[in-house]
Amino acid sequence: MRVPPRSPQDERPTLEDVAAYAGVSRSTASRALNDDAYVSPRSRAKVLDAARDLGYSPNHAARSLVTRRTGAVAVVLSEPEEKVLDDPYFATVMHSAYRELAATGVQMLLMFVDSRDDVPRTIKFLGGGHVDGALVFAPHQGDPLPTALRLLRLPIVFGGRPGTGRRGVHAVDFDNRAGARLAVRHLLDTGRRRIGTVTGMLDHPAAADRLAGWREELEAAGLDSAGLSEAGDFTMASGDRATAALLERAPDLDGVFAASDLMAAGALRALRAAGRSVPGDVGVVGFDDHPTLAPATNPPLTSVHQDPREQIRQMVRCLMTLLAGDKVRPATTVLPVTLAVRDSA
Repeated sequence: MRVPPRSPQDERPTLEDVAAYAGVSRSTASRALNDDAYVSPRSRAKVLDAARDLGYSPNHAARSLVTRRTGAVAVVLSEPEEKVLDDPYFATVMHSAYRELAATGVQMLLMFVDSRDDVPRTIKFLGGGHVDGALVFAPHQGDPLPTALRLLRLPIVFGGRPGTGRRGVHAVDFDNRAGARLAVRHLLDTGRRRIGTVTGMLDHPAAADRLAGWREELEAAGLDSAGLSEAGDFTMASGDRATAALLERAPDLDGVFAASDLMAAGALRALRAAGRSVPGDVGVVGFDDHPTLAPATNPPLTSVHQDPREQIRQMVRCLMTLLAGDKVRPATTVLPVTLAVRDSA
């Protein structure tokens, strides 16, 4: 019986051949060929040299069928689109996510969840095998998205504590309460005693934590916080309105802690309109320390520094670990914050 000749396709080197030639495991060879950031430079060089010497060319379609991987990760922002596009924090988040995912050989897919009506469409897409995992920002209480995501068998890491469904999730947050206390302590150290705050939406865990930190630091100093908080919504216009309301209620106001840089910029505008000098009459501290906004206000803004790039790095690292199949106990990683002191306080 005549044996048919081996086809050229059968002669192609396999991933196992590359791994054996390079002297590494199959999984290491796979990660190196996919430009995974968590492979050592030495191992990556050995694998790439082996692939070149053997003439190895990966069959991406076949690999996708076998691994059920798409090579894509969704970044899901559950906020109104216009707010996301106007907020410098989210601009940094989107840029950093693109860079960090690209460094691991993964394509970023950006999704906006503008309203509750978008949730079913989002869940259908995420559950349809289009992405391997998701980085999700869903900070508002009552948002149905985090609860709906629990029904999916999809690795997910949250940016900040989710507003709902907080138990049993992977999340990376900032120490918002400690940041607020840093801001108030600095105002106290510069002689301020009537320190008001402009809050974010209080269905937002970060905003609630910043309000709590402001109150705790005033109480620790033996000062009354009654009547010195006013709600904003993380926009400049709301910071302007809220500060004007604080001045009307407390004309002797000599310090303002705003829970975001945008609201602090609004506070500066309201104080200028009221004829108050900053920092002479009123000291102002923001939160975010956005690199293009905080130094550019007049005067430059003292602000609590948080680093969204580090938050994204930690989120991507956690997600890649989950995608590798490692067992990671759900937990919230809390990143520290510092105070960047400038001329506003």
